[in-house]
Amino acid sequence: MLKIDPVAARRRFSALAGDTVFFDAPGGTQVPDEVISAIAAYLRESNANLGGAFERSRRSDLLVGEARRAAAGFLGCGAEEVVFGANMTTLNFALSRSLGRELSVGDEIVVTRLDHDGNIAPWLELAQDLDLVVRFADIHDDTTLDLDHLGSLLSERTRVVAFPWASNAVGTLVDVARVVELAHSVGALAWIDAVHYAPHGPIDAASVGADVVVCSPYKFYGPHLGLAFARAELLKCWRPYKVRPSPERPLGARFETGTLAHELFAGFVAAVGYIESVGFDAIVPYERELGARFLAGLPESCELHGLGTMDGRVPTFGLTVRGLSPDDGAKQLAERGFAVWSGDYYAVEVMNRLGLPDGAVRVGIVHYNTAEEVDRLLEALAAL
Repeated sequence: MLKIDPVAARRRFSALAGDTVFFDAPGGTQVPDEVISAIAAYLRESNANLGGAFERSRRSDLLVGEARRAAAGFLGCGAEEVVFGANMTTLNFALSRSLGRELSVGDEIVVTRLDHDGNIAPWLELAQDLDLVVRFADIHDDTTLDLDHLGSLLSERTRVVAFPWASNAVGTLVDVARVVELAHSVGALAWIDAVHYAPHGPIDAASVGADVVVCSPYKFYGPHLGLAFARAELLKCWRPYKVRPSPERPLGARFETGTLAHELFAGFVAAVGYIESVGFDAIVPYERELGARFLAGLPESCELHGLGTMDGRVPTFGLTVRGLSPDDGAKQLAERGFAVWSGDYYAVEVMNRLGLPDGAVRVGIVHYNTAEEVDRLLEALAAL
């Protein structure tokens, strides 16, 4: 099994050199220096719009092609099936709106109570506009998706099943292959929010049979961008909302509006290169080890919301501290030098289902964290 040298990994992040201990990765990871350098180098040496005959424009053309190939490798799809946008939510609204041109009154969308609202609200808004029906698949008390309930919601009118690969609030993984199978059994599209899963494990859209996968590079050591895969057959038949002169190929570019932030493409390519240099074969077991350490040491004063072991989850934890609101808990941890989150993190349905009107404290572990940092956080939680 490949091993991570956390000291060597951390040397690649100037951002980790200070006193703050970062357990805030679910809201966006820190960025390695090579990503920052790539962005700066583009602005110094290649900054220009696309399609020109001069050198800097040609460099930008080459960079966009390189970014599509890097995204294809990361998502397990073809380069033409890649779509970039400002962020996952904006991109999801745009893609779902294009699909809406294919839908009819009374068509049904199934979403889950486990997801970020970025994969729920677009469908609610589309339903409002087109008189569609949105049905919610429930979760069990342990925060796992109720597959039986989801299956019972499907019908010949179901057009989309939208669901997360992993919960951004409580870390629960979904049986992606099984949900895709259920969706396809009624001819519906499997529309996957992989934002929270992307830093924690490999994505292969083709092998799981996904129709659409959306994610955010700033969650996996890159810049603020939105990234999506959609099957070529869908991209060919959907009519995009776009300006008339924009190109028809590659297919994904039809859904990219305006001039995108090319400097961030440079950072994205570097981020994918960084992940490849570390490798998910090393990242997954290391994060699992740190997550197990955190769960084993969690003080009795903290209530965990979600799975109590690392089986079926990524190392993101929602918890409440006895006697403290989530906001107060996060503030007191910040005073002790720890970056964590509080609130609902846009996972509105999860928090409502768990009866947490004020949300929870969210702790997220990624591969640049260390066992010593986990132990320090546990001590701080106990002190609260």
